[in-house]
Amino acid sequence: MERLQIDTLMISNDENRRYLSGFTGRDTQFDESAGTLFITHQMLLLATDSRYETQAASEASEFEVYCYKEGLYKSMPDIARILGSRRIGFESIRISVREYGRIADALKSKKLKIELIPVEDLVEKQRAVKSNAEIEAIRKSLSVTESAFSDLLGFLRPGLTEAEAAWALEKRMRQSGADELSFPVIVASGPNSALPHAIPGNRAFKPKEPVLFDWGAKVNGYCSDISRTLFFGKPDPAFKKIFTIVKDAQQKAIDAIRAGVSSKSVDRIARSHIARRGLKDRFGHGLGHGLGLAIHEAPRLSPVTDGILLPGMVVTVEPGVYIPGKGGIRIENIVVVRRDGAEVLNRLDIFDSPVTC
Repeated sequence: MERLQIDTLMISNDENRRYLSGFTGRDTQFDESAGTLFITHQMLLLATDSRYETQAASEASEFEVYCYKEGLYKSMPDIARILGSRRIGFESIRISVREYGRIADALKSKKLKIELIPVEDLVEKQRAVKSNAEIEAIRKSLSVTESAFSDLLGFLRPGLTEAEAAWALEKRMRQSGADELSFPVIVASGPNSALPHAIPGNRAFKPKEPVLFDWGAKVNGYCSDISRTLFFGKPDPAFKKIFTIVKDAQQKAIDAIRAGVSSKSVDRIARSHIARRGLKDRFGHGLGHGLGLAIHEAPRLSPVTDGILLPGMVVTVEPGVYIPGKGGIRIENIVVVRRDGAEVLNRLDIFDSPVTC
């Protein structure tokens, strides 16, 4: 921490807190917190309230638990004294302007000369490379996710609505062993499938149209994320062609992934393939993202963010083509970066041609 010129690191991010301490308390919304870690060279402290005091003591056994009664900011002077803090590094992505002001005012009110210093991505960089245990946790989460979808296939039919299919898939994930969802299920049919993050509605499935599914489960805190595009009956020839283009773009990107490769270059490979087929402006989002305790984390496979892929990183590969007013195709798999290539974790078929239900 000397390199950052801080003597205390303050961790407020939900996933970072769990990663470093084992404490599984969840922040139910942005302006509520289950607790905050304080890390110095001499001490590990987890500050929380009475709702989580017993849980924190049980799960974060290496941390001393400090229970505050009137909110963290009012206890900051006492915590700073206990830790001997003079320069506290806080996660700028998590602390709001209001909370920062409250903490600063509380310290000032006790005449404590303590500097608050914003820091970024310290823990996130560690989390980007997964341990073998983390990879197995993601693999288990993905297995639950794929099992649920395999069971769903027999339930799908023309006339079913997006919302009905989304709920049926959510139930099956729970029944297959999911603790919760990684994110709300996306089911988008026909022209709605041109919306990458469409919200399932009352539109009924129709023959020949693409139906895009994007779903994921959490198991023991770790996320999965997968997309598939299906059709009912024989697909429109134009979408059949687009399906093949997207599938080939994904495979080319996966073939390029290995330790030491630039993340931007992997995105470029998939994006260039799609562009050469005349669809340059129809693939707008990044190729993929890391996942683990959070559904979106480092690294990014993107045209705007670059980095070197390292062994043990886990990323999605999810090219898509979207035609406004008509529909879209996206296929998404999860891969582990290995020294000599990419290990695809998925077992659910990516389909050699558009699947018809």
